[in-house]
Amino acid sequence: MAATETAVKQAKLDQYRIVYFATHGLVAGDLETFAKDKAEPALALSIPEKPNDFDDGLLTASEIAQLKLDTDWAVLSACNTAAEDKPGAEALSGLARAFFYAGARSLIVSHWSASDEATARLMIGTFRASARDAKLSHAEALRQSMLAMIDAAKSDCEADPRFWAPFTVVGEPAKPQ
Repeated sequence: MAATETAVKQAKLDQYRIVYFATHGLVAGDLETFAKDKAEPALALSIPEKPNDFDDGLLTASEIAQLKLDTDWAVLSACNTAAEDKPGAEALSGLARAFFYAGARSLIVSHWSASDEATARLMIGTFRASARDAKLSHAEALRQSMLAMIDAAKSDCEADPRFWAPFTVVGEPAKPQ
């Protein structure tokens, strides 16, 4: 699917078990300099040729909350996706809360800026671990991927937590017995 706001809003996202956004997360403070009336967290998507109210290239928390999801996982593979909805607010009150309102049962979110290459390795490892053992919790699949990254590091620098520690799992769908 094209990474546009229009495509996301028009997609039948409730048909997918996993919804994955690999983009840049903007916290409310980032947006205040661009638009006083839209100072809320957002995911940056492709900017349309002719921006309008429906598609300005930013999928905001309020727009995310209106999506119809029925997903086990919403992966927000971007920087700062666990941030608050406005400066000084509690963590997980912005994008994360919006995805829960939309119908996601579990999220992978980040607490700070993340390396693109390391994030790709971390997410691939997480989904491989989950595919190997469907009984793993999402948090355990992420933990196994983190440990694998540390074990595979060719130097202490590559094992640095800044590469694997920004991400956390919030929520967990019910597992079949």
